[in-house]
Amino acid sequence: MLSGGGARGAAHVGVLKVLEELRVPIDCIAGTSMGALVGASYASGSTIAEMEGMVGSLTTETLFNDDLPRQDRDIRRKQDDYTNLFGAEFGLRGGELRMAKGLVSGIQIETVLRRLARVHGVARFDDLPIPFRAVATDLTTGLPVVFGDGELAAVMRASMSVPGAVAPAEIDGKLLVDGGLTDNLPVGVARAMGAEIVIAVNLGTPLLKRDALGSLFGVTEQMINILTEQNVRGSLASLKPTDILIQPELGDHSAGDFSGMMSTIPFGVEAARRVGARLSALAVDADAYAAWRERRRSTEAQDRRPVDAIRVEGVERVNPAYVEQLIDTRPGAPVEARVIDRDLQRLYGTGDFEHVNYRILEDNGRRTLALRALEKSWGPDYLRLGLGLNSDFRGNSYYNLLARHRRTWINSLGGEWRTELQFGRVDRLFTEFYQPLTIGRGLFVAPSITLEQRPIDLFSGSTRLARFLARYWLAGIDVGSELNRSTELRVGYRGGRLRGELETGALAGLDDSRERIGLVQARLFFDQLDSISFPRAGQAALVELTGSRRSLGGDKTSTRGDLSATLVRSFGDHTLNGAFRVSRPTGSSRVATSDVISWGGFLQQSGYPTGSLAGESLAFGRIVYYNKLVKQTLLEGLYAGFSLEAGRIDKPLVPGGPDGLLKSAALFFGLDSPIGPLYIAYGRAADGSHSYYLFLGKP
Repeated sequence: MLSGGGARGAAHVGVLKVLEELRVPIDCIAGTSMGALVGASYASGSTIAEMEGMVGSLTTETLFNDDLPRQDRDIRRKQDDYTNLFGAEFGLRGGELRMAKGLVSGIQIETVLRRLARVHGVARFDDLPIPFRAVATDLTTGLPVVFGDGELAAVMRASMSVPGAVAPAEIDGKLLVDGGLTDNLPVGVARAMGAEIVIAVNLGTPLLKRDALGSLFGVTEQMINILTEQNVRGSLASLKPTDILIQPELGDHSAGDFSGMMSTIPFGVEAARRVGARLSALAVDADAYAAWRERRRSTEAQDRRPVDAIRVEGVERVNPAYVEQLIDTRPGAPVEARVIDRDLQRLYGTGDFEHVNYRILEDNGRRTLALRALEKSWGPDYLRLGLGLNSDFRGNSYYNLLARHRRTWINSLGGEWRTELQFGRVDRLFTEFYQPLTIGRGLFVAPSITLEQRPIDLFSGSTRLARFLARYWLAGIDVGSELNRSTELRVGYRGGRLRGELETGALAGLDDSRERIGLVQARLFFDQLDSISFPRAGQAALVELTGSRRSLGGDKTSTRGDLSATLVRSFGDHTLNGAFRVSRPTGSSRVATSDVISWGGFLQQSGYPTGSLAGESLAFGRIVYYNKLVKQTLLEGLYAGFSLEAGRIDKPLVPGGPDGLLKSAALFFGLDSPIGPLYIAYGRAADGSHSYYLFLGKP
């Protein structure tokens, strides 16, 4: 009988290892939380070596990071990463803000559990090589729920769903959380299974010290620990003199450090050997134990029969045909564990679902793969916030606050209405209605409206001479296609008005202006980076071709080409990130407001003030090196690095400003923070210009 204990639960593997060494056969197993995970794996036929290998491969990130690998995410969700949005989306429903039921959905945990469980599909747990029971807690009634059948991985996940950290599991209409809240040491369950002698392994739930109770998370964890310890005392009191209690002395080993689970196994070995004399009294001879061991390994091989049909369950707003198009599993083929795991992660990565799972149903020889896709209970309207900050410690500072509202699945083809509001250095209102013309990836049409005001700062060295405001509104429509998960092509029209106004200062030749805009634009977006904040691998590119014509309602005739690309490669903890951008107009005799490129700042010709290089065309390249100094549990880490940069701004707005080939470099520390990448940096240009930076957001 195996207690809960979070990451401390790997000590159970050490206890089982000693039981095998002593040839003690196990007639039944009852487990709670992590004890249910270890117990189910062993009861279904896993060897100690296999369990040690799996434990050694687990990390906190693999268990509690539900994000789909970015390369496989939907192209629209990738584009969201280029804004300074942070954190999870809130739901807007009934005039109230709503949130997820846990920090993670548990989909990644279930992926791991399916690999641990050697039995797939619905099963009677008495039919496993070792009869098994798992304990969870009914969140509605507060009572323990003992599972004797079901989908083994789903039951394991329900038993270890720590409230607040992992969203509750739903099985047979019950909302289930960690069994440790009601029966963390299930002695009674083991007796009900017929156990005459109970070997109870209690990992303990040490209470936090006072100095660890200074946050909401600390207080919540302490409440759970108190509830757990109270029911464990009752279980310990029910032990008989003939029972054997094993209590590994785990000290300060954290229940949340799943990356260090392997280190707890020796403590389980040591604790079991302390009661080795009593355990040896339960041993059998070598032949009898070999026969028992053979029966335990007699788990059926994975069912390779093909499924005849696929059925989508639980969807109300999302079109079931869309779900079927996203998965690689097909009727007429067997269900491959790794393929279906990726299918589920891909579905979850769309952002439409709170939880996804599957089961295989059999009826008169016909096999059906039933995909259960539970839509977010806090959708389909979502709100997300963002923040960007920049300071050079010389009084030049700015911020941008961002809010985005997204309404999804307006119709059966997946229509989505997105509105973004930003104010600060750049004030902007953008709204777009994205309407697919087919189910899944393919053609779409996207009308939009943009209102924006942005400053163009004009500098002489580090001194600002003037600030020019560019105000414009645009109405447009795009027709495009999502070519795959990494590539989108758009062609569209923009029409509107632009007004340039000198806000402060004075500069010869720079006057207030008004301009009608009428243009067509082709845009190809490609992204296979594994991260936007601190990419470690991949590549990305953006190609834009814009043509302004009088025949389209504009005041000028010109063409602008813009090409940027990024290539990232890593060698251990060392990363090289190379990027370039070229932007050049043709056909315009002067620098119009709509042609101005504002450049300069951190990683954009570091050393010059942010936005201090203003001109008509740009050619720029950089190579950035960074090294991961500290590995964090769920975030990307702490980095140190430097950049080497070279660029050229043609037709600058300020006569006598920096010209020719500009060379610069930067040194920085970067942190992947919960509200975006945070940098502290120093930049210096070859002409002696230099700047310090505090930068929050995407460079």
